[in-house]
Parts: sequence; structure tokens; C-alpha cells
Amino acid sequence: MKAPELKGLALEELIQKEFETRAELFNAKVKHATGQLEDTAKLKVLRRDIARVATILRERREAEK
Repeated sequence: MKAPELKGLALEELIQKEFETRAELFNAKVKHATGQLEDTAKLKVLRRDIARVATILRERREAEK
């Protein structure tokens, strides 16, 4: 998901998106460790998605101060 799309989401939706993406990353890591993950580039994409969401959450929290 791109940053402009994420900026349009509400705070609760961002928090939920971060939780879901972290869970998806965990499952992908388990599959990778067991040799079941075919698309290993997915790990990188998920890490970047988590970073994007975390950055936007941090920006919003700083803007509230």
C-alpha cells in the first residue's frame, strides 16, 4: 500500500492495518523458515509496509502535540 493511500485512512484503521501487516509478516517468516514461502520478496514488501504505517502514525502523533 502506498503512502498517499495510507494517509487517507483514519487513526483506528492505521493501527488495524499495522497489526494485520505485522501478523502477515510473522506468518510469512514462518513459511520462509519451513521452506513453504515461494515469493521471498514478500518479506521485504511487508517490512516496508509496516515502516510506512509506523511513519504515518508517528507523524500524526507528533502533529497532535
